[in-house]
Amino acid sequence: MATTRTAHTQWEGSLLDGSGVVTFDSSGIGEQPVTWASRAQEANGKTSPEELIAAAHSSCFSMALSHALAGAGTPPTRLETKAEVGFQPGEGITGIHLTVRGEVPGLDAEGFASAAEDAKKNCPVSQALTGTTITLTAELA
Repeated sequence: MATTRTAHTQWEGSLLDGSGVVTFDSSGIGEQPVTWASRAQEANGKTSPEELIAAAHSSCFSMALSHALAGAGTPPTRLETKAEVGFQPGEGITGIHLTVRGEVPGLDAEGFASAAEDAKKNCPVSQALTGTTITLTAELA
C-alpha cells in the first residue's frame, strides 16, 4: 500500500531576517522553528532542512539495514545510526556521512560492513539523494 506523508512550513519575512515554523502534519509530533541562521550558523534550538534530511536518512537507513540483516538470518539486536549532512551557504548540501554501530550476533565485521553498504545504496532516502555524495562508516559494537 502506498502512503503519503505531509509537513508544511509557514515562513514570514526575508531569507536573512525572517523565520518559519515547520509543522509535521502526518505524525502530529508538533512544530519546529527554522531560520536562515539555524541553517547556516548555530542551531540555537531551531531546526534546518539539513537536520530534517539527517533524521529521515538515519531512520530509513536503519530500517533498510535491519531488514537486510534479518533477511540474511542475522537480525540485529541494536543499530545506532548517525547521519551528518554538510551544508555550505552559496553551495548547498556538500555531502552526507552515515555512521552505524551495530550489535549483530553471528555476523563478523566484514559481513556487517557489506550489509551496511548495500543498505546505503538501497534505502529509499539514499536513492532520493543520489545527487549527493554519501559516505559510510560501519562497525560492530
